[in-house]
Amino acid sequence: MTEAAWRVVFPADYFTARQPDEAFADQVEMFAALGWGVSTFAFDADRRFRPALEPGETVLYRGRMLTGDAYSEVDEAATAAGATLATSPSAYLAAHHMHNWVPLLETLTPETVCFSDLTGLEGQLAGLGWDAFFVKDYVKSLKTGDGSVITRPEQIGELMSRMEQFRGQIEGGVCVRRFEALEPGTETRYFVRDGHAFAADGRAVPDIVLTVAGRISSPFFSVDVARRADGMWRVVEIGDGQVSDLVGWTAEQFSAVWADARPD
Repeated sequence: MTEAAWRVVFPADYFTARQPDEAFADQVEMFAALGWGVSTFAFDADRRFRPALEPGETVLYRGRMLTGDAYSEVDEAATAAGATLATSPSAYLAAHHMHNWVPLLETLTPETVCFSDLTGLEGQLAGLGWDAFFVKDYVKSLKTGDGSVITRPEQIGELMSRMEQFRGQIEGGVCVRRFEALEPGTETRYFVRDGHAFAADGRAVPDIVLTVAGRISSPFFSVDVARRADGMWRVVEIGDGQVSDLVGWTAEQFSAVWADARPD
């Protein structure tokens, strides 16, 4: 290639490796309309992009959540092809793993304590003295059964067992958040690219999201905020934008995030 260009990479269809997973069909069309190259990647024996990346390209991954190790495999494959991921493995984990971003947003999000050593959690929770606890691993909470909220420290063992059962693993460690009552129906997702925040409906981005945009160094991430019962807006979640769903967004709205993007 004579000039740097963007390429987006989607998970491959299970049966046809050169075809993006159908779940991303609307985004495939969107990025193609922006003039981007489109490839797939499958975690198969080959670990390769179809079609192959071009040397000098900047690559955006759009797909399902990957562990840090899996994302590093994508990065290594891109580097071997002479291309560069828009989000480095370290930047990926900066937004994807809660323990990395919580210290930067202490006044904007519920009080949170993260544990890499999972022994003695019941005693650790008892020492916090909170009335209720919202528990998740470094990435996700438990959506099944009774969910991720407990009111007594002695419930943590059962919750951890259910998390391992339904999620397959505890990724990284455990983050325990002081429970805050949030108003139903107020949670909203925003995207931040290179420090610029975008709303799905094109309206003004709230101040809390602008503050977050200035504190998180990852080049592309999502911000979920919701209104607390007392009217204060709170950061619910930060996520790597490459694996964040388009909750509340259409592909057409999402295209505005990338319309003026230029490779480094």
